[in-house]
Amino acid sequence: MALASSGSGAGLLRFLRLVGQLKRVPRTGWVYRNVEKPESVSDHMYRMAVMAMVTRDDRLNKDRCIRLALVHDMAECIVGDIAPADNIPKEEKHRREEEAMKQITQLLPEDLRKELYELWEEYETQSSEEAKFVKQLDQCEMILQASEYEDLENKPGRLQDFYDSTAGKFSHPEIVQLVSELETERNASMATASAEPGS
Repeated sequence: MALASSGSGAGLLRFLRLVGQLKRVPRTGWVYRNVEKPESVSDHMYRMAVMAMVTRDDRLNKDRCIRLALVHDMAECIVGDIAPADNIPKEEKHRREEEAMKQITQLLPEDLRKELYELWEEYETQSSEEAKFVKQLDQCEMILQASEYEDLENKPGRLQDFYDSTAGKFSHPEIVQLVSELETERNASMATASAEPGS
């Protein structure tokens, strides 16, 4: 399919349609675990952006964090959500997503093309404090979502492997505190469930 010329109204419309597909790309990890009505990639990025918006860390460029959150999984509108369980090498995953980002941003005027691609690259290379913070938000949002699915299914502890995959990955004080609070609530739920008759 030929790409619309960058900077044109047709190019922008094509870009928005592509990005809109993220609303219909389910997060693969939940699909593999048979979660009913799994969230989309767009759902995940939206809450990440909100998490970035409410940070109180004045050392970070909050606006840049929000932008990074909104761009970091944008390539998945073309390549899909590639999960660790897919056993695709990291280098190949990066190659596919890099090619997708070039296709996506080619639809935009040069200044926007450069901005979006560089944001994605910054996140991929973890080359700034903002990118490192947003990477931790990515992991934190995932386990927050896992806890919500456990609550919705009334199966505390069912998605433990998602928690295990984030062990030792949190260092930002705000996120460490948030994860600690989440774990306290989750542990209480699991303790209550194990104490119930027939559990």
